Amino acid sequence: MREHHGHAFEDPYEWLRDKENPEVIAYLDAENTYAESQTAHLAPLRQRIYDEIKSRTQETDASVAVGSGPWWYYTRMVEGGAYGIFARSPRVPGSPRPNLDKPVPDEQILLDADALGSGHEYFALGAFSVSADHGTLAYSIDVSGDERFDLIITDLATGDVVDSSIHGIGYGAELTTDGGSVYITRVDDAWRPHEVWRHAVGSDAPGELIYREDDERFWLGLGASRDDRFIQIGLGSKVTSEHWLLDASDAAAVPRCVAPRRTGVEYDIEVAGERLLIVHNADNINSDLAWAPLSSTSSEDWRLLLASAPGERFNGVDAFDTVTVLALRSQGLTTLKVLHRDDDVDSGWRPGENLSFDEEIHTVGMGENAESDTTAVLISYESYLTPRSVLEVDLLTGEREVLRRQPVLGDYDPDRYVQRRLWATAPDGTRVPVSLVTARDADPDGSHPGFLTGYGSYEHSHDPYFSIPRLSLLERGVAFAVAHIRGGGEMGREWYEQGKLLHKRNTFTDFIAAGELLVSSGWVSSDRLAAYGGSAGGLLMGAVTNLAPELFRVVHADVPFVDALTTILDPSLPLTVMEWDEWGDPLHDPEVYAYMRSYSPYENVEARSYPAILATTSLNDTRVYFVEPAKWVAALRHTTQEQDPSLATRHPVLLRTEMVAGHGGRSGRYAAWEQTAWEWAFVLDQIGATEVVL
Repeated sequence: MREHHGHAFEDPYEWLRDKENPEVIAYLDAENTYAESQTAHLAPLRQRIYDEIKSRTQETDASVAVGSGPWWYYTRMVEGGAYGIFARSPRVPGSPRPNLDKPVPDEQILLDADALGSGHEYFALGAFSVSADHGTLAYSIDVSGDERFDLIITDLATGDVVDSSIHGIGYGAELTTDGGSVYITRVDDAWRPHEVWRHAVGSDAPGELIYREDDERFWLGLGASRDDRFIQIGLGSKVTSEHWLLDASDAAAVPRCVAPRRTGVEYDIEVAGERLLIVHNADNINSDLAWAPLSSTSSEDWRLLLASAPGERFNGVDAFDTVTVLALRSQGLTTLKVLHRDDDVDSGWRPGENLSFDEEIHTVGMGENAESDTTAVLISYESYLTPRSVLEVDLLTGEREVLRRQPVLGDYDPDRYVQRRLWATAPDGTRVPVSLVTARDADPDGSHPGFLTGYGSYEHSHDPYFSIPRLSLLERGVAFAVAHIRGGGEMGREWYEQGKLLHKRNTFTDFIAAGELLVSSGWVSSDRLAAYGGSAGGLLMGAVTNLAPELFRVVHADVPFVDALTTILDPSLPLTVMEWDEWGDPLHDPEVYAYMRSYSPYENVEARSYPAILATTSLNDTRVYFVEPAKWVAALRHTTQEQDPSLATRHPVLLRTEMVAGHGGRSGRYAAWEQTAWEWAFVLDQIGATEVVL
């Protein structure tokens, strides 16, 4: 029994929370067995989808080599390898970038993740940091999925492990300039990175505490400045941020705060020579770009460089010696603006032009650029139809070269498809952008199967991206759509704020409006629409399933946050206190409690006809506990079968739990393809799109 603010909730499935209980494990195993039995007929389809993904993927491939000092750094994937190989080769001044399609002379393997991951059901790489003198490597691994990492430090000259004494750290690890010390993050009992420690490499001592964050709303992260002069400590809640700098060359350095936190003010910093560039929202909800002296310790030093215009949202900045690139959103799409060095102005920078591209719908962002002494930078570009590409762009001359485009084997032809931008109208009149990809010769005749996905939380933008697995949907005639709903960041900061806290229902009704548009416009058949969302997008799935179950034929909720109220009421659980800025604090605020209770999916299951539902989760997920989808599925199955036992066959409700995995599901590309094939086979079967038609 859960009681808050005069309301009592009887929870018959809360006993499933204890994963140390053998009865709980037996229950999950039984659910997996049931899911396999209900989908056994789909085994051939699963194999076909897996084979399609594999046949289109160039298994032996490489990244673009990135120059840093005397080395080119890159990663390679080899056929049969699941995780990749990290390597480098000597860099001679003036020499061309190495051709990674053939053996590279004098290559040095830094880390063979395929070998490290071999024999483990799950493997993930956390930190990967090379010291500024290029002599030491620090990396961390997780082999259970719980996001607690073990740190390994190697001498790159000899290949010897020089330290493996640090265990259970968070994601962050950064080496000092000479590799003699390493900064790491520690997590608290709620899995929140909250401490920075400095550890002398090779020492048996745990090290010294450098910074501790006691405010449970704040998450802590580590990074390094592009010029390697500083270790950066970043702190952020959902609405406030703060940054500290440490001298990377001083093993006894004391951190310096760039600007003390102010509630509601978020800012990011970029070291730019003897100045700092700051993107902040202190004066503008969609942020401005400011500058300050490198030694600044107060926001009083910030001076305006560039203000965001209507329809824009500034997101970050990358500084080089003579050019700077501002990342922003304009009219809902990602954009890069170039700023040029100009010592005749106080800021040192003069705003220039935006980079332009032919496709109306696309995603562009900064690539990996390790050095500041260049005008030719790497940027990433992709769309729903254009594979992910790395371009080298000279920001002074405008010259561009495509260095790499993700290979797609087989007969993929982007001209066979078309991407469109539609607009749905929400109940309150707000226009909601919807991206749609269909076969070029498809007509809006109301016959097509459809797949609608969305997220709508944390100001996360669901930007256009290319996907080889998605081709298995498109070639079966599926109309693929993304609802860019409120709660995300596609249309600026206001878009996010209109979909959080006591406005959260806008997220759900926006998604429903997008689904209704697909049907009413004829792009999707009224009885062939699938919906997908993961994590907070899984809460979206649960909410819209309760609000408009008749709209969807099948719903796939991946690691879904469907017992949101129970979780947000418990501050001892991972991330809960941080989440209060996103969802509200139902523990202390009865209005928030009542509002969340009105939409939390688990508590609003009713005895009615639901679509077919697949809930997928991982036993070791520390972000959304497996118990949430387990309880939700139990409630759904109980109520629907109570209403009509035949619905269990016509509209199955399945739970599939990965027993050794984390929030992102199975690790390694082959296991991930198998998981995708399993899930999509279920969805395609439900919407009648199992056969290739294109």
